[in-house]
Amino acid sequence: MAIQRATGQSVPTTIDPTTHEWAALERVIVFDGICNWCNAWIDFTMARDRGRFHFATLQSEKGRRLLRLLELPEQDFETFLLLERGRAFTKSTAALRIVGQLSGCWPLLYLFILVPRPLRDRLYDYVARHRYRLMGKAQACRVPTAQERSRFL
Repeated sequence: MAIQRATGQSVPTTIDPTTHEWAALERVIVFDGICNWCNAWIDFTMARDRGRFHFATLQSEKGRRLLRLLELPEQDFETFLLLERGRAFTKSTAALRIVGQLSGCWPLLYLFILVPRPLRDRLYDYVARHRYRLMGKAQACRVPTAQERSRFL
């Protein structure tokens, strides 16, 4: 299965599901494990996603390995990553694709995908730049609970 960037362009590598356990998963979210805003987003998602997503922190070896594979920066990565069926999405597109798959009325927010991406991403970038100021920063990376462990890579 070839990994593709959100633009649809293939990244110059393939993922062998037998050697990369997350490659066989349909949906993986890679997020900043010390960001309180990001952790709240993951809690929100896990409570509403019907078990569809798996998770890895940017600080984890598996998260960093995925960033390297997709040729994304490991340092100062100001977004989270959604790997969905072999395609990588970031920023507002990733957030909207996630809410589009949640239970309840949240999928209605997916309609914001109709807003041009540069406008959506400008708002996303503003929040991302100020995320530590808005909700703080944890002293250590998130450690999944016993109930969450099966969903974290």
